[in-house]
Amino acid sequence: MASTKGEQLTPKTYPTNAELATSLRAVADLLEAQGASVFRVRAYRNAADTLDALEAPLWHTLEAEGIPGLIRFPAIGRSIAAALAHKIRTGKFPLLERLQGEDAAERLFTTVADVGPKLAGRIHEQLGIETLWELEAAANDGRLAQVPGFGEKRLRAVRESLAGRFRRAPVATAKGLKGVDTTVSIAELLDIDHEYRESAKKHQLPRIAPRRFNPTQQAWLPVLHTERDTRHYTAMFSNTARAHELGAIHDWVVIYRDDDGDHGQWTVITSNFGKLRGKRIVRSREAECAAYYERRAAVDSPPRKPPQLQQTFSPWGA
Repeated sequence: MASTKGEQLTPKTYPTNAELATSLRAVADLLEAQGASVFRVRAYRNAADTLDALEAPLWHTLEAEGIPGLIRFPAIGRSIAAALAHKIRTGKFPLLERLQGEDAAERLFTTVADVGPKLAGRIHEQLGIETLWELEAAANDGRLAQVPGFGEKRLRAVRESLAGRFRRAPVATAKGLKGVDTTVSIAELLDIDHEYRESAKKHQLPRIAPRRFNPTQQAWLPVLHTERDTRHYTAMFSNTARAHELGAIHDWVVIYRDDDGDHGQWTVITSNFGKLRGKRIVRSREAECAAYYERRAAVDSPPRKPPQLQQTFSPWGA
């Protein structure tokens, strides 16, 4: 159930445990069809089984104890608990809609006062955020004010609209300056980007039909589910309006992290400027990318040998 513009769901309209379980199983089915690990698929199905066995509505626990209360139930880890809380509060399940090829974030942001479709798209494109919790954090830490179109009056309206929608804030991730997520290394992100683009080039990935900018509903968008240690990632080409406008839909790669350790989103592009021109970089982390490539160059380049004096030989001797 979706909330209307400027509103939030109320206890009368909160999804039931059965509806939440259905969403979890839909995620599991899509992950399985798209080649995600059996353990990740099983996690969502086990959580759905837990909800089926609960007698009290899950929203009761969320209202009383917040996300920590959800985590105490069997098979519900931090990532799934956060997704369920978001579904209960907003009627949206970003991961499910993303796997279905929808642009959940942009439509979700339009439910906030003074945010229209164009501005919602700009927020998603520039800040790389997907949930109302992340939007509230961006409104309070200065990032939202940097998005074109946000003056003090609109920023205040957004803060007031979001205030009180969640009783508890989500667990904060480690952030660098200006809200840039630095919890995952540049090397890891570029490795995932390389895996995705190579697999897509070889037609080794399942494809989905995005809902936007796809009038023929062609299944053209490759999706990669991959892991690094205990970290789960999904990668796909950007299907945003800006990517289409610049002809970058087969260049820009969006990487999502979704596991109990943390959440995150990054966009990898080919740089067109300066020393990094032609290289793959993680947007908003250009300085780290430059340092990464410098280290790579130092390792790949053999040490220069000192010049040796050449001895001239004469057929008649010295």
